[in-house]
Amino acid sequence: MSFAGNQSLKSFLDDKFRAFNNSSFIASDPISIPHKFSKKQDIEIAAFWIAMLAWGQRGTIIKKGQELIQLMDYAPHQFVLGFQSTDLKPFEKFKHRTFNGTDALYFLEYFQNFYQKHHSLEEAFVPNEGNFENMKVTLSNFHERFFDAEYAPIRTRKHVATPVRKSACKRINMFLRWMVRQDDQGVDFGLWERIKPEHLICPCDLHVDRVARKLGLINRKQTDWLTAVELTENLRMLDPNDPVKYDFALFGLGVMEKF
Repeated sequence: MSFAGNQSLKSFLDDKFRAFNNSSFIASDPISIPHKFSKKQDIEIAAFWIAMLAWGQRGTIIKKGQELIQLMDYAPHQFVLGFQSTDLKPFEKFKHRTFNGTDALYFLEYFQNFYQKHHSLEEAFVPNEGNFENMKVTLSNFHERFFDAEYAPIRTRKHVATPVRKSACKRINMFLRWMVRQDDQGVDFGLWERIKPEHLICPCDLHVDRVARKLGLINRKQTDWLTAVELTENLRMLDPNDPVKYDFALFGLGVMEKF
């Protein structure tokens, strides 16, 4: 498929965005896990954790997310604030692909330490200089903060991506889309206000990458952080205020329509 220019491409992707950004999308997607909650902190914890596990079959990811929230007594925030060492035994056996009990225990320790001092996980992303225009800095700083404990396992670092390792950071960018974007369709939560939609970087998974290349939105040969930035910059030409809304269109074209 070819397009005469940005306007025809914009019209095409706007149509696909409207088609796929609706509540029927939720049930078959990992975002269904945080949608089980209404409390802000419950949503944050469930969303962050399920986003970090989001690789592989979506059905399996959802199943593992359901297992996690069951282990947290269906009250993630209350659980992380109050768990005792004896409550952690079941998590030692948790596993999803290469994510295992060691990683789960560290996530819980991080959440407990963080939420004992802070109201919202958004505060963990606030850059030292106070603005979010450079998301490479924002995500790199978050990664350093997440693993600043002396006891942080080396192996767990691979489960939270950072641009420093040139990763496209698909899963954490997806989590930020969930937390930041807000519209009247009810898929993304729009809980956070300091990070704005225009600051976000488009999640770039295999499906989005493939479709974006077909549409001429990516020219870079490899898929890394600069690829995600290239894609987002091109999407900003279509909508400078909310470029990552087109994640719905690109993902839907790739997965639902096999574009």
